Amino acid sequence: MSEPIDRVRGLLHEAAETHHQVYRITDGADEDWASWYSDWLTKLSELPDLLGRRPVRSELTHHLVELDKEYDAAKPAQPWEEFYAQKLIELFS
Repeated sequence: MSEPIDRVRGLLHEAAETHHQVYRITDGADEDWASWYSDWLTKLSELPDLLGRRPVRSELTHHLVELDKEYDAAKPAQPWEEFYAQKLIELFS
């Protein structure tokens, strides 16, 4: 795995853990999770630095939803964080 993918993967993992803590009262359940993730990733993480630009939050939200559908349909062997990281780097870099 390349370093940029590994770093973005780490941020996605951190976002998931943070989201689960914030939504602990619902055991992490949040129908609008992608909006929360994109807000956190664009404002409170190093993602813009890693991509070389700050993604528009609504565009990132859209891509996260699409990646979730794609990952569920493909059922790849790789962890979701790695799958998403690779695709997000391709989309935004």
